[in-house]
Amino acid sequence: MALTVNEISTLMDLLTDDNVENQPIEYFINQINQNFSKGNNFKIGSAIMTLVINNLINQPSQRIVALSILHELYRGESFANSPTWKDLLKNTPNNILNSESSMADITNLQSSVNEVKSDIMATARNHIPVITPDLSTNSSYEASDIRGTAEKLLTDPDSPARQTYRPEMLRLVPPLYYDENEMIWLEEGFVWEHYAAYDVTMCVPNSSSIEAKKLMVRAFKSALTLQQQQHLLAELDKDPKLVYHIGLTPSKLPDLVENNPLIAIEVLLKLMQSQHITEYFSVLVNMEMSLHSMEVVNRLTTTVDLPTEFVHLYISNCISTCETIKDRYMQNRLVRLVCVFLQSLIRNKIINVQELFIEVQAFCIEFSRIREAAALFRLLKQLESGETTATSSTTSTRT
Repeated sequence: MALTVNEISTLMDLLTDDNVENQPIEYFINQINQNFSKGNNFKIGSAIMTLVINNLINQPSQRIVALSILHELYRGESFANSPTWKDLLKNTPNNILNSESSMADITNLQSSVNEVKSDIMATARNHIPVITPDLSTNSSYEASDIRGTAEKLLTDPDSPARQTYRPEMLRLVPPLYYDENEMIWLEEGFVWEHYAAYDVTMCVPNSSSIEAKKLMVRAFKSALTLQQQQHLLAELDKDPKLVYHIGLTPSKLPDLVENNPLIAIEVLLKLMQSQHITEYFSVLVNMEMSLHSMEVVNRLTTTVDLPTEFVHLYISNCISTCETIKDRYMQNRLVRLVCVFLQSLIRNKIINVQELFIEVQAFCIEFSRIREAAALFRLLKQLESGETTATSSTTSTRT
């Protein structure tokens, strides 16, 4: 059973005290004894170790207090050569850090630790935590963030902080016989040599990936230059999985469409196999209608098979936008764009016009004053007439 949230809060209050560096270490030991029973020593020690290992207690003065508490929890019960800490406990972390000479001889303690480690079997020593702190940054964190992280690590029974990873040692099955008389693994003096295989590319920063992310962040805010577009697309072509790691989310898609429609098209094409592609489609359908959004949809419809309901919904959205806009000049402009867009879809047989015939025809009649709407209306009538003639011919032949 781990410490409760209240107990963790009490422990964090002690270790992260604003005046921690000026209080005698003995003060913190007394506070631990007053707030926690002896039976909780193991829980306290485990919690402190988790906080230290995960760099949640990262100030030098805080770490001195934490390690001193760990030592005191089992003083007299662990290492035989444990040093005397009387002088240390009466000093403050600040004095210890600023002292030129060591306040306590920990050589014997260190030797004892090493002896204990050497007695542990190799199979037990090769476990590592499944999470490790990032010590490469100098970022400072808010106290609330540190406390929240500490509570999640220490209270969750399935917390990664309590789990370890032990790499599986794989080897080829040995041959059954060394010679005709002896089994190879029973021969006296035969030694198996094991070598760990480590992927040296793990955790190595990918400079091309970093550059692609930077360009993508810029693409959300403004139009990229031709050279920047080509560079970004080249990186995406080089690594097919990079598209999942450049920061594009459905909520950011409208900004990308408006500022860099060509990039949006290529990215969406690469995301077609993603399980979240319908979320991107939904956002694209419901975003504010514009020349760039129609350009993206039109290019997608001519390149891949989009869901029919998606295309129909987008057309309905375009028609609705044209009907509700108040600015007459902008309305005429959008109507022309929609009419040209619909003619392209019809001529390329992207949509079955019969499924939208009534809605599109009403749209053309409403805006018949606009030349492009009249042209779309004539195209609808031609298609209707052609289908009617074909139907009539078929009927006559059968008769």
